[in-house]
Amino acid sequence: MQITERSPDVYRLFWRKPDVRQKPMAISVLLPEHCETASPPQPWYDGSAWISDWTTQCSHELAGDLISIPGLQDTQTDVLIRLDLMDLPEVSARLIPDQTVFEVPTDVSSFSVLLTYIGLGTDHILEGFDHLLFVFALLVLIRDRWRLLGAITAFTLAHSITLALASLGLVHVPSPPVEAVIALSIVFLAVEIAKRNSSGSRLSERWPWIVSFSFGLLHGLGFAGALSEIGLPEGDIFVALLGFNIGVEIGQILFVAVVLLLGAALSRMIPVFAHLRLENGQIWNTATSYVVGGIASFWLVERVAGFWA
Repeated sequence: MQITERSPDVYRLFWRKPDVRQKPMAISVLLPEHCETASPPQPWYDGSAWISDWTTQCSHELAGDLISIPGLQDTQTDVLIRLDLMDLPEVSARLIPDQTVFEVPTDVSSFSVLLTYIGLGTDHILEGFDHLLFVFALLVLIRDRWRLLGAITAFTLAHSITLALASLGLVHVPSPPVEAVIALSIVFLAVEIAKRNSSGSRLSERWPWIVSFSFGLLHGLGFAGALSEIGLPEGDIFVALLGFNIGVEIGQILFVAVVLLLGAALSRMIPVFAHLRLENGQIWNTATSYVVGGIASFWLVERVAGFWA
């Protein structure tokens, strides 16, 4: 939701609601009592979301007042509110099902924007199963922890570059082909896992950072597609980009830590699991590659079919 103060105490509200079974999501906005309570106009569908655009008059400024999203507590989504007020820098706030009320600050700092976009970046990577599957494939493929760290760092650096370029409008690539190639990158890693130890070291084992950097550029374009739907605050674009990238990195680190801890726990609790990994490495590689590659292949076919449809 974008709330823009057009003139003193006159606000334009622009809202994109998710589509749920060909209807707008059952959430609404509750403005302070001193604002007009007229209902927003009937939303229209733009092909991906339901759009509402209206103007409201308030008796005084919104700073210090509460804005809430009734119905959000019954969903599994969140709402990003951006306020462009005449006497304050642009404000960004993220409301979630457990926190549906936002207090308009009387003073705004870039730090609040940074924290908001760190949360958005962390959530996005933890909900981006294709990106996480790519990182998981790197974990399985690269056994040396320092080489793994270098590969993940190269992946982060690459997606940060293309995310920034795409978000600033310097690079534009249609989303469907990007999503299909992201799935294809996971298929490539699955093949590398299956063929590991069969005839010398693989390309991804010799230069893992080159492989992860190359595919990281593509994944950054995928992140940019999600960020374009969220939007960037005009006054703090670089702070928001930094926060989103930091959030993505935090999410990746959390995911890697959980996978490593879970693997260590399973090896201790289930001796067969450790035996399979250590004594029957090729069987483990093949099984893992088929699971990872099967999921990625399904995504690839689904995205290509959706593109041509």
